[in-house]
Amino acid sequence: MSYVEIPGAKVPIRMWADPASVEEGALQQLRNVATLPWIKGLAVMPDVHYGKGATVGSVIAMQGAVCPAAVGVDIGCGMSAVKTSLTANDLPGDLSRLRSKIEQAIPVGRGMHDSPVDPGRMYGFATSGWDEFWGRFEGVADAVKFREERAAKQMGTLGAGNHHIELLFDTEGVVWLTLHSGSRNIGKELAEHHIGVAQKLAHNQGLVDRDLAVFVADTPQMAAYRNDLYWAQEYAKYNRTIMMALLKDVIRKEFKKAKPTFEPEISCHHNYVSEERYEGMDLLVTRKGAIRAGSGEYGIIPGSMGTSSYIVKGRGNEKAFNSASHGAGRRMSRNAAKRHFTMRDLEDQTRGVECRKDSGVLDEIPGAYKNIDQVMAQQRDLVEVVAKLKQFICVKG
Repeated sequence: MSYVEIPGAKVPIRMWADPASVEEGALQQLRNVATLPWIKGLAVMPDVHYGKGATVGSVIAMQGAVCPAAVGVDIGCGMSAVKTSLTANDLPGDLSRLRSKIEQAIPVGRGMHDSPVDPGRMYGFATSGWDEFWGRFEGVADAVKFREERAAKQMGTLGAGNHHIELLFDTEGVVWLTLHSGSRNIGKELAEHHIGVAQKLAHNQGLVDRDLAVFVADTPQMAAYRNDLYWAQEYAKYNRTIMMALLKDVIRKEFKKAKPTFEPEISCHHNYVSEERYEGMDLLVTRKGAIRAGSGEYGIIPGSMGTSSYIVKGRGNEKAFNSASHGAGRRMSRNAAKRHFTMRDLEDQTRGVECRKDSGVLDEIPGAYKNIDQVMAQQRDLVEVVAKLKQFICVKG
């Protein structure tokens, strides 16, 4: 489908979702965003749902301003994917050992490495820029009470919630590796610090929602935020790259006879800020639960822990600011999912997937998410499908 346009105070709201299917709270958040004095455009993805300040699944283009809550607290969260040479014929009958080996290699939940991962000892990891990246930490750390030791030990860890590592088949029976994570606790602390700073600024006192507080160009607060933002986005990308290297190492060890090879990594943020140009204007484009889908650009759109995921290529639709959805999107809050579903439901909906099937992941049950195939149908003018994937192993935090 193409987009539906509904009126907004400063700009129209372009929706690649059926407005009738979007909860009223999320619609009000979109209307609130459209009142911001600096806004130049607002695109809404089919996985849209209620968030903090700004909805998840929205693309906000502003001139000379950026809203930290419209990035979210997991700065740089995103996905990575790699196609392997393995096929279904290479797999063992019991997948539990393989899942256990992945969980041993990559800390999940609140876990972290006992000592920082040394990327110089990781097969195929490009270490150029690594020392320079950590050298910039001192300027970042001024903003938060955060120890570098913890940030270093969390590098290469998964986290919890909807973060995951999966092994999947494509329609040809070829095995893919995917993972979903972001900037861990350092990104969260930086985001919360800057949101708090923004809310106290004089120009934000008359906004309809204090969570939409912005930084404006040519101010020290904006400079400080952009410094920390871009560092955290880089941290998130390094985090995924290290996890993928650790995951590949597990695969090499567990499939020695098959001698697996790996195609180049696909990686994309879906909570981030990018400087882009549209209609002759230099804009700060915030994607919160959305990927960039410029013409020919590869992206990853996951479903849930029991449904399909997609590797896509962008169509470069500028009406959506070259964007697409970041996943299926929740249709039910975590608490509502826990009240509505049972452990039997979780077992039924993840049948055939080697994964946790306990109360700790009940809020991630597939039924709590929108139908990923319907979401994909709603954005045919934003992306083309390169591969459809179905997981057989899912590691959760």
